[in-house]
Amino acid sequence: MVNGLIGRKKGTTQIFAPDGKRIQVTVIEAGPCRVIQVKTPKNDGYEAIQLGFAQKKRPLKREKQHAAKANVAAPAVLREFYPTG
Repeated sequence: MVNGLIGRKKGTTQIFAPDGKRIQVTVIEAGPCRVIQVKTPKNDGYEAIQLGFAQKKRPLKREKQHAAKANVAAPAVLREFYPTG
């Protein structure tokens, strides 16, 4: 199984535990993360999933073409996630 998430830091805030303690937390905007490509050992020599996050304002031609294969706009952030375990 592959686990992955891409996000953007929005800020920090605080939450309160049931015992009343204040806990500092980071707020992250996570998603939507779109699957751009599924890598397989047969085709690529390894197993992974490419996820894209946000939309790039001025993508290069090759970035547009790569994203077009998945019928999505070119992502601003593109990362590969590998199987765990």
